[in-house]
Amino acid sequence: MIKDILIHPDKKLRVKSKSILVKEIKSKEMSAFLVDMEETMLEKDGIGLAAPQIGVHKRVVVVNTKDGVVALINPKISKKSWRKESEEEGCLSLPGVFGFVKRSAKITVNARGYDGEKINFEAKGLFARVIQHEVDHLDGILFIDRAKKTKKINVSEE
Repeated sequence: MIKDILIHPDKKLRVKSKSILVKEIKSKEMSAFLVDMEETMLEKDGIGLAAPQIGVHKRVVVVNTKDGVVALINPKISKKSWRKESEEEGCLSLPGVFGFVKRSAKITVNARGYDGEKINFEAKGLFARVIQHEVDHLDGILFIDRAKKTKKINVSEE
């Protein structure tokens, strides 16, 4: 089911999310929730979505990759490259707002997947940027908190 996305300055976007127990990850409710997150992200043309953006304060993000949607449960960035890249970012919770954010070019991620199993991988480029952006959401941080320059464009409601 497509969920409503919270829009800044909603205070719920600033709440730190709680970790999820492994037994909870394997529940039917969590499976349905992950499907809802995936459908919502794709419907809204996002490349990433964090649970707090739909008002749920659990450490869950979904990321749209060229190989399909990846769910990261309890994601932790265990290593960040010294090399940083500054690129423009936007956010479904800040429609029409864009800004340049400096982020690590390469990261190592530890998380659990759809099935609750541990996954560890390196991400670079846009994939690494999206994960860092979404993990920030889990900690109540928005990209505008890190952006050097922001701009707002008019977004028409459909």
